Amino acid sequence: MKLRLIIVTTLSLLATCSVSAQNGTASKDSTTALTVSGQIVIGGHATPYQIHQLPPSSFPALPRIVQDELNKRGCMIPQTYEAHRPENVIHANLEGHGDNDWAVLCAARGTVSLLVFFDGDPRPAILSQAPSTERLQVHDATGVLGFNWAIDPATPNHVAEAQHGMYPRPAALEHDALADTIVEHKTIYHFYAKSAWTLVKLPD
Repeated sequence: MKLRLIIVTTLSLLATCSVSAQNGTASKDSTTALTVSGQIVIGGHATPYQIHQLPPSSFPALPRIVQDELNKRGCMIPQTYEAHRPENVIHANLEGHGDNDWAVLCAARGTVSLLVFFDGDPRPAILSQAPSTERLQVHDATGVLGFNWAIDPATPNHVAEAQHGMYPRPAALEHDALADTIVEHKTIYHFYAKSAWTLVKLPD
């Protein structure tokens, strides 16, 4: 399905706590969230979308050096349409040297990037990226598109469960992988070893 972005996109600021219904204003402080809304053309028809985003300050467990880098890049953290709590920032043992690695979905200037910070290093690896409007799907009766990209930590046991039924049985992973999901569709697993990222083999 080919998507074409309509040029005019509306940005509306929403406070995480409350917004005035009369004037739509919000206090611009460290708790301010952002809702990006607009339309894309699908099959010749304009279809509305909304993407809710949170600032890095919504994730107080993030090391300050990582928060500073995200702020420098202008990052907001996009939330999936099914989010019930802040998501798309994860803490895991991705490099295999301890559990102080972080992965973040960073939305900035119309693009979402999957950034990985090893051991609090402020210089992230960009594992993948895509225009925000390529990560949308219908999810309820309103027809409004929502954001569908999610990341989660995946322990070796979690990955082994995803590989159930494979023969020969793949060797167990030695540390965490990164689960990369299109909500309600597909999950792939990125694994870092020997200074490189690979995709974990899964059943066909």
